[in-house]
Amino acid sequence: MSQNESEQIIRTEYSDVMKKSYIDYAMSVIVSRALPDVRDGLKPVQRRTLYDMYELGIRYDRPYRKCARIVGDTMGKYHPHGDSSIYEALVVMAQDFKKGMVMVDGHGNFGSIEGDGAAAMRYTEARLAKVTQEAFLADLDKDIVNFVPNFDETEKEPEVLPVRFPNLLVNGAEGIAVGMATSIPTHNLGEVIDAVKAYMKNNAISTRQLMKYLKGPDFPTGGIVVNQDDLLQIYETGSGKIKLRGKVEIEDLKGGKKRLVITEIPYTMIGSGIGKFLNDVCALVETKKTSDIVDISNQSSKEGIRIVIDLKKDADVENLTNMLYKKTKLEDTFGVNMLAVADGKPETMGLKKIIEYHVDFQFEITTRKYRTLLAKEQEKREVQEGLIKACDVIDLIIEILRGSRSVKDARACLMYGITDEITFKSKTSEKMAKLLSFTERQATAILEMRLYRLIGLEIEALQKEHEETIRKIERYEKILNDYDEMSAVIIDDLNKLKKEYAVKRRTLLENAEEAVYEEKKIEEQEVICLVDRFGYARTVDPSVYERNQEAADAESRYIIRCMNTGKLCLFTAEGRMHQIKVLDIPHGKFRDKGLPVDNISNFDSTEEHIVTLMNESDLEGEFLLFATKDGLVKQVAGSEFLVSKRTTAATKLQEGDEVRAVLPMNGQDFAVLQTENGYFLKFPAEDVSEKKKGALGIRGIRLQKKDAVESAYVFAEGTETKAVYKEKEISLNRLKTGKRDTSGVKQRA
Repeated sequence: MSQNESEQIIRTEYSDVMKKSYIDYAMSVIVSRALPDVRDGLKPVQRRTLYDMYELGIRYDRPYRKCARIVGDTMGKYHPHGDSSIYEALVVMAQDFKKGMVMVDGHGNFGSIEGDGAAAMRYTEARLAKVTQEAFLADLDKDIVNFVPNFDETEKEPEVLPVRFPNLLVNGAEGIAVGMATSIPTHNLGEVIDAVKAYMKNNAISTRQLMKYLKGPDFPTGGIVVNQDDLLQIYETGSGKIKLRGKVEIEDLKGGKKRLVITEIPYTMIGSGIGKFLNDVCALVETKKTSDIVDISNQSSKEGIRIVIDLKKDADVENLTNMLYKKTKLEDTFGVNMLAVADGKPETMGLKKIIEYHVDFQFEITTRKYRTLLAKEQEKREVQEGLIKACDVIDLIIEILRGSRSVKDARACLMYGITDEITFKSKTSEKMAKLLSFTERQATAILEMRLYRLIGLEIEALQKEHEETIRKIERYEKILNDYDEMSAVIIDDLNKLKKEYAVKRRTLLENAEEAVYEEKKIEEQEVICLVDRFGYARTVDPSVYERNQEAADAESRYIIRCMNTGKLCLFTAEGRMHQIKVLDIPHGKFRDKGLPVDNISNFDSTEEHIVTLMNESDLEGEFLLFATKDGLVKQVAGSEFLVSKRTTAATKLQEGDEVRAVLPMNGQDFAVLQTENGYFLKFPAEDVSEKKKGALGIRGIRLQKKDAVESAYVFAEGTETKAVYKEKEISLNRLKTGKRDTSGVKQRA
């Protein structure tokens, strides 16, 4: 075969191939990974894990089995996408703080509400929860759902589980697919069942009427929904925002003191959110947003959430509570997007649509169940009728069996009356045998019948069993042929589930007013800002600085007197200015370490270098001298830097140039530029032109080859000012005054 014949090259547009491949990938993620099915409310990984546990026989009334065994079996048979995703799904199904109703009974460390992870799968054990076995996996042997081949077509798995209640609503769902995401809150089982029953009794029911039964979300962490009036719109459209608050109780202590106790948290605070809340409350105290808090402690345990905030005497409790709602995640938003796979496609559904899909699914699986049961009872009836008829002519049947040479001959006689190969005692018997016409199933039952069935009581029991079978057939046919009868069966199942598994509502629904608090005015006072050579900043009281002045001066790179309500301006070599609120700088004892400047501003020490730090209030009416590495200088009005932005451009720079000095000019008569090679140029300050911050400077000094400005100085006439060059002290005021834009004088080391 030639090369041309063996290869088939298909020429096609590359973008078309990419588009088709991406769409295929996206749909695979949407349908097979990230989104739940509206019928059972489960993602494929959850469905496969539960089914595998059912197949392994890990039932609620049997011993726990290692999670590693469950995960390995699920991965090998049904879900070849990695063990971590399977174990994570298994863990979540066992966490009562994430699910409205746990589907897996976990034994061991399955994580905590505070964000602690579960132990490794080799340490933990699990089994099916009772509700999962009874409401998710029951009747799978009755052909009520379709089974499809697994990934390698060596096993069969259910396309969907026959869940008896709308699990999509009860347990909610979260998932991120390609270009879409689902976020469905959890609901109360009893309320959901009542809503389903109401829909079945009146298919034309409105969402508003359904909400008389299903009043709103019910989160496992409790909390308070504070925008109840928005729920109707959310349930009609399938999307919106729910505002959640934690539950705060007030406890009275001795001496007139009070404490706030948070006993329930918003569902969105689960995990690391609790630790962040504690840090946020500490930050409110550190930044002096409130002075009412004395202490905060997390006393949560297995019994529930308990976060205690101790308050000062006469603290404004209501104002502080509102501050917590406004400034922390104690009030948060849960974004609702009720997206699920319906009829093989992703669809955003309202409450009524989800219930409608569920009810249609219940009628489908109930129909299939009772068709299977009816077929079995009809087979039973056929066999029972054959046995009853056989008992009436038992002597003839015994004669046929004794006269037959093989089972085949006996079966042919029983079914078709063929007597050619059978020896009879009399012609009458043969004549009667020719009249027999049992069905194949009846003939097999007769041939397999044991002699004890001929006892009188056994025959009587057979007749009673036949009557019971007839009653069942009539019952099943009635259910299958009458909508109201089938509805009654479904509703009866729902009532049993509600009676056994429903719990009281945990989340309170109300329309609360917007949290408004009065921010306490900060008492204005003078502080000293100290920044060490490592860039750590802190503020101390002036009295503290004065007591430790010698140490402070030796250890600090910058020492700035400022008001605690003011701002500092940080100028960088890269030509930017960053603002720092003094309140953001930690205030405390002299030996406190402080915080890196990076943490309290936009300054990035990995990419930028500090040139100077000054008090913003000192810039009003001031002019600043900018000197760059390439020898450019200019004066800029300080008012140009009184801006609200946290970061702004301080000056324009040529490529490769850097700012080397930013100095206040008011009252200064001379400027001195010092180069790396030891050239000093002293010239009148008035020779430096005033320019805008967005302009380049003018040349201040003519640089020799491979030289650059190292630093700059300004001073007034008659003032003793010194600089150090290679450990030699140089008196700047004694330098000869030259002209700007000259080379300066070389100083010898």
